[in-house]
Amino acid sequence: MGTGTSVREMTEVQPLELTSLRDETDTEVSPSRGASRGIPALGLALFAVVLAVWSALIDTSATVGPGRLELAILVGIWAVTAVFVTRQRPEEPLGFLLAGGALLGGVAVLGAAMFGREGILESTRDVAAAMRAFGCVGVFAVALQAALGLPDGRLGSTARKVTAGLGYAAAGAVGAVLYTGRPDFRLTPLVALGAVFVVTGVTGFIARCQRATVMQRPRLQWSVWGALVAAAVAVVTAVLAALVDWPGHVLAVCVAGTVAIPLSLALGSLRRQAIRIDRLLVHTIVLVGLVCLVGIVYLLVLLGLGRRPAGDERTLLGLSLLAAALAALAWVPARERLTDLATRRVYGERHAPDEVLRTFGSRLTRALPLDELLLQLAESLKKTMNLDVAEVWTRTAGRVERAVSVPDRGPARLELGPEEELVVARAGVSGPAWARVWVPSLVGPSADAVMRVAPVTNSGELLGLIVVRRPDGAIPFDEDDDQALTELARQVGLALHNVKLDSALQESLDEVRRQADELRASRARIVEATDAERRRIERDLHDGAQQHLVALAVSVNLVRQIADNDPDTAKAMLEQIGLDLQEAVQELRNLAHGIYPPLLMDRGLGEALRAAGNRAVLPVDVVVEDIGRYPQAVEAAVYFCCLEALQNAGKHAGADASMTVTVRDDEGALLFEVADTGAGFDMASGAQRGHGFVNMADRVGAFGGTVRVESAPGRGTRIAGRVPLPT
Repeated sequence: MGTGTSVREMTEVQPLELTSLRDETDTEVSPSRGASRGIPALGLALFAVVLAVWSALIDTSATVGPGRLELAILVGIWAVTAVFVTRQRPEEPLGFLLAGGALLGGVAVLGAAMFGREGILESTRDVAAAMRAFGCVGVFAVALQAALGLPDGRLGSTARKVTAGLGYAAAGAVGAVLYTGRPDFRLTPLVALGAVFVVTGVTGFIARCQRATVMQRPRLQWSVWGALVAAAVAVVTAVLAALVDWPGHVLAVCVAGTVAIPLSLALGSLRRQAIRIDRLLVHTIVLVGLVCLVGIVYLLVLLGLGRRPAGDERTLLGLSLLAAALAALAWVPARERLTDLATRRVYGERHAPDEVLRTFGSRLTRALPLDELLLQLAESLKKTMNLDVAEVWTRTAGRVERAVSVPDRGPARLELGPEEELVVARAGVSGPAWARVWVPSLVGPSADAVMRVAPVTNSGELLGLIVVRRPDGAIPFDEDDDQALTELARQVGLALHNVKLDSALQESLDEVRRQADELRASRARIVEATDAERRRIERDLHDGAQQHLVALAVSVNLVRQIADNDPDTAKAMLEQIGLDLQEAVQELRNLAHGIYPPLLMDRGLGEALRAAGNRAVLPVDVVVEDIGRYPQAVEAAVYFCCLEALQNAGKHAGADASMTVTVRDDEGALLFEVADTGAGFDMASGAQRGHGFVNMADRVGAFGGTVRVESAPGRGTRIAGRVPLPT
C-alpha cells in the first residue's frame, strides 16, 4: 500500500470516458455465480434486520450509545444497502461484506440492550457482553476490509489480505479486552483501535485510487463523497455544540450523518449513475471547505473569549455563525452578479474595458474566420472603450489596408515605405501628434482628435494597426487604455502571424499536391513513352536492318547457287552484298544513335550537341561554356531536351530561321537554352503543353529540374531548362 499520495490527489476529479465506462459496466454476469453470492448476502442482511428490530423492542434500562432506536435504524439502513448492492452487482463480494457488517452491528446493539436488562441470568449476561464487545470490534474490522477492498470488495493483493487479516486479529484482541473488563465498557481501547483502522483504511484507499481504472474511479469518488458529507456533519455538529451548546444529542447527530456512507455505496453500485459524480464531488469539496473555514474562525473566536459563551452571547454567536455560513455560500454567485451590475452602471455595458482582452483569446480557439474575428474585436472595442470609431488595419503585400471598421467606413489603403514601416512597428501606442507625422491620413483635418494608433507586430514585423477614436473634445485616453491597447495589439499580432503561417502552409500543401499530381502523370507518361519507344525500336529493326539482312541472306544463297556456273556474276553479286552489308551496319548505327549517342558517352555534351547541330535542318550555333562531365543520366536528359527543341524548331520555326544552343554550369546546376529566330507562337494557345514540351519537362523533372518556354508570334521561341547537379 502506498503512503505518499495526498488527499488532493485522492479527491481530484478526472474526466471519464463515457463510452468505455458503459462498455465495461455492461458486462453480463452469470446467473449462477450471482445467485451463489447473492443468497447468503440476502440471508445475512435479513438476519441483521431481525436483530435490529429485536434490540429496539427489548425492554431494558441500559443506555446504548446514541440510542437503541437510532442504532437499530442505522443497522437496518446498512442491511438495505447490502441488499441493494447485491442486487445491482451480484458478482462482487461487496454486498456480502456489507451484510456481514450490518449483522455484526445488529449483534452488538442487541448484546448491549440485553446486557442492561434487570433479572437476566449471569450466563446470559456473559453472552450479551460477548455480543456487545466482539460485535463492536467486528464492525470495525469489516469496515477496514471494506475500505481496503473498495470499490468492489475484492482485496486483490497479498498485502491487503494480510492487512485485513491483522485487522481481524487486532479486533479479536481488543474484543477480548472489552469482554474481560465487563461490566464496564471501556471506550479507550475501542477508540485506539478505530484510530489505527482509520489511518490504515485511508492509506489503502488512497493507494487504490492511484491505480483505479476508468470503471472504478467514479465508484471511488462516490465513496469519497459519502465520507466528506459524514465528516462535514460531524464537524458542524461539534462546532455548534462547542459554541452554542446545540444540538443536545451530539453523538446521535454524528451517527445519523454517517448515513451518507451507505447511501454513497448504493449510488456508486448503480451502473449508470456512477458517471454523474464529478460535479457533485467538486461542489461537495468546496462546501465542506467553506464549512470548515467558518468553523475554524469561530473556534478561534471562542479561544479569544477564553470561555464558552452563555446567555445572550450564545444566541448572538449562533446567529453570527449562521450569517457567516450563508455569506460564504453566497459569495461566488453574489460577486458575479454585483460585478455585472456595477459594470452596466459604470460603463453602460455588461463588460469592463479590459474584458475584450479576456475574451479575445477564447475567440481565437473557436476557429472563426479572420474577418469575423476582427469585426467582433472592433465592435467590442467600440462598446467597452466608449469609442466613436474602431478600426483594424492589416498589412498584405507591402500595403496596409483597412480590414474592418465600426461603423463601416469602406476600404482604405496606406502606402508605407520600408523606413516608415520600421518606425511604425517600433512606435508603440501613439496619439494624434505622432500620427500626423507618420500616418497623417489616419488623423484627418480635425485639430482636436482624440485617438490612439496601436501597431500590430510580431517579432518586429508590422502586421497591421489598431486605430481607435473618440468624439472630438471627449475624455482623453489614459494609461489603462493604452495598456489595454498594447496587450490587445500583441494578441492580434499573434493571431495575424498564425493566419500568415496557415496561409503559407496551405500554399506549401497545394504546391506539394500539384507536384505529386505532376509526378504521377509524369510516371504514367514515362511508362507510356518507354513502351512506345520499344515498339518504335522493334518497328525500325523490322523495317530497316532486318529487311537488309534478309535480302543479304537471299543474295548469299543465290551466289552459292551460281558460283560454279557463272563466276563473274557471282563476283558482281558479292560486291553488291558488301555494299548492302555496309548499308545495314549504318542502319544499325543510326538506330543505336537514336537510343543513346555513342559520341555523348565518349566525348560529352559539347561534342554530341555540335554533331546534332550539324545534322539539323536549320543553321545551329552551339555555345558550350567550360562544362565538364556529369552523371550519364543528367547528360542524357539535357541532350535529348536540346534535341527535342531542335526538332521542334526544324518543324515550326520556318526555313529562314536560325538556332542557338547554349549550355553552362551555374552554381550547382546545369543550365541549357535553345533559342530560334523563327515564327514563334501565342503562349495562350496552349502549344507549350504539346507532346514535345511535356517530354522535356518529364526528363528534367525526374532530377528536380524545370523547363521554361517563352515565345510570341514573330519573335521566335526560347526554351530554357535547369537541372540541379547532385552534390
